[in-house]
Amino acid sequence: MTTDYPRALVRSPVAPLFDEPRVSSVQISQLLAGHHVELLEERDGWCCVRGLDQYEGWMHRGYLHANGAAYRPDGMHPARMSLGCVVLRHGTRHALPLRAYLAADDQLVSGEAVAVADLPQRFPCEASAITRTARRFFEGTSYLWGGVTPWGADCSGLVQTTFALHGVALPRDAWQQASVGHAVDTDPRDAREGDLLFFSDRDDQHITHVAIALGEVGIVHLALGRGGFGVERLDDVSDPYVAGLVERFSCARRVL
Repeated sequence: MTTDYPRALVRSPVAPLFDEPRVSSVQISQLLAGHHVELLEERDGWCCVRGLDQYEGWMHRGYLHANGAAYRPDGMHPARMSLGCVVLRHGTRHALPLRAYLAADDQLVSGEAVAVADLPQRFPCEASAITRTARRFFEGTSYLWGGVTPWGADCSGLVQTTFALHGVALPRDAWQQASVGHAVDTDPRDAREGDLLFFSDRDDQHITHVAIALGEVGIVHLALGRGGFGVERLDDVSDPYVAGLVERFSCARRVL
């Protein structure tokens, strides 16, 4: 971030991002511990923030350090990223979800963390590696509107988080992701592994769902119709859900 807006750092393992400055508002996304935000506006303890993906929403001041440098003297990201772990911090245990950052003095109690410098080797920018990550980390995840972690996520949250681990920055929402990369003129059942497949259940064809192609007619996604994580075969005509999904197919994009 290189703007004139003041910055802050997320202090909570998961900090909800709301549509409006009130706790009863709709959660539209989440930001994770150690991630910077820009402070665009503040009113009555609520901050309008913008994350690195340029997504904006409202977050309560309680989720934020007042100053990014309070987390680490140089104000930069911590050196370790959670792959789902529990740490001991000042004598208290904290569970950290996938892609949260550890503080410098956190002691790993259980689970796994990886040095940020090792991410490119651990998570190469390859289609097969990306689909393995989606299946490994999100298997069993429940559907949660606005969620971005295996603790609960929506379709575009799974896609954004998975690709980010492999060094590919994508926008937050499915309709925004549908503008990235280049169009693939293909039947969804012929998509290449790692392609993004987009669907719409609206008359105006506004994108409402995204999945990652596995190749050989397979997809992996988080779907409300499945209650969460699902791996589908798009040629399974005996499954009414799959048949309906194919009917709602809108476009495919290749981002790798």
